[in-house]
Amino acid sequence: MIDYGHHDYGENKVQEAIEKWTVIKNKNQSLNLHMVGKLQTNKVKQALKIFDYIHSLDSEKLAKKISKEQKDLKKNIKLFIQVNIGNEIQKNGIDINDLKNFYKFCTNDLGLNIIGLMCLPPEGLDPSIYFDKMKKASDNLSLKELSMGMSSDYMTAIKFKASYLRIGSKIFGKRI
Repeated sequence: MIDYGHHDYGENKVQEAIEKWTVIKNKNQSLNLHMVGKLQTNKVKQALKIFDYIHSLDSEKLAKKISKEQKDLKKNIKLFIQVNIGNEIQKNGIDINDLKNFYKFCTNDLGLNIIGLMCLPPEGLDPSIYFDKMKKASDNLSLKELSMGMSSDYMTAIKFKASYLRIGSKIFGKRI
């Protein structure tokens, strides 16, 4: 796919990304690797070495760790705040009501490069309700990027101006 001009790829796990992409990225400087899965604080240093984008900034603890490691590595990664748009207890992310304060903390206090918001809407419900909330939240913060939409709902996400889609299973099949 690289030979055909595709330059952005997502990975869910830091260790898998390191194993699969280190050599490829060294040979292809134009590639952008996106961390789309949950990022644990103990993996931040490794993640910052291989990823160009992190779509799952979901806590103050993680924000502080990314800020510290970025300074040490002299790297300014592009970040998406993960919003728990459906207030689901089993999902990670910032509550929509805390988003503005969290964004200010990340940008003003930590100097993080927040470029957008990310969400995973509740399964089995109309995603357009949640994508609309995300679009409005993004506009309120003057953010240009939205990471939302997966294989099952990406067409709806596009209608709400999603700029990054996660369409892995439609392309590669279900993960084993």
